[in-house]
Amino acid sequence: MGIIQIDNLEAGMVLATDVYDQTGRLLLGEGAELTQKHLVVFRTWGVVEVDIAGIDEVAAAAHLPDEITPEQLAAAEAELLPLFCNANLDYPVMRELFHLAALRRALHGIS
Repeated sequence: MGIIQIDNLEAGMVLATDVYDQTGRLLLGEGAELTQKHLVVFRTWGVVEVDIAGIDEVAAAAHLPDEITPEQLAAAEAELLPLFCNANLDYPVMRELFHLAALRRALHGIS
């Protein structure tokens, strides 16, 4: 299973877990095959990432920009974790902010 950002999803992928909106409403169940309509619904309801079946962490990392390796991203996340220690990363907004900060840190090496 691999967590994939909404911008990297494609029709035909299969969900590994249920997808809920920000209020906890079930949008699509585990095992469903994605269509273009589902992708529009996810964007409409604020879904930023989903768990896709058959994709491991290595394949999920393949959706990184070409300039960033998975090792660089992991190092950037480790550096940023103390800054986000009081943030609840279970919230999609905070998780997305953390992910974007890690991408920026890995890409630009900003201290």
